[in-house]
Amino acid sequence: MGQGCPGEDTGQTVDIEELKTKVGQPIGTSEWVEVGQDRIEAFAETTLDFDPIHVDPQAAHNAGFEGTIAHGFLSLSLLAPFYKSGYPKIERRSYGLNYGLNRVRFLAPVLNGKRVRGHFKLIDLVERAPNRYQLTSEVSVEIEHEEKPALVAEWLTFVEVEPQEIEP
Repeated sequence: MGQGCPGEDTGQTVDIEELKTKVGQPIGTSEWVEVGQDRIEAFAETTLDFDPIHVDPQAAHNAGFEGTIAHGFLSLSLLAPFYKSGYPKIERRSYGLNYGLNRVRFLAPVLNGKRVRGHFKLIDLVERAPNRYQLTSEVSVEIEHEEKPALVAEWLTFVEVEPQEIEP
């Protein structure tokens, strides 16, 4: 299975035919993930983005924030674990592939120490080849105790499912 692709660890399973009936509906919510300063600084190290609003509390305060804030791309990168804990497992799935994103918008900063989670809505599910499907999911990243989400995006993934055996 591909990392960060639909349906790995939720405990919830769904057949691809049943999933087709859920287009336009919410289909899952992930577990909470805390975005602490250690995670923010590790992300800064990985991406070489040391903007002071992420790593210097005084600079963040001078910029009008209550503390350091997570990188927008850090919040976006959390979509992978959100899928693992919030998207239903697709029965007979042989692999999944991240295809990309549409319409990503960063709406609110994630302050150091806040928890975030992903909410998923299935927007489209199209069979591109026999047993190969493209899924488009709307994801909204909720910040605990905040009205505005950190970000919203459309996430495109491909999945392949093993053909269902037909009993003679």
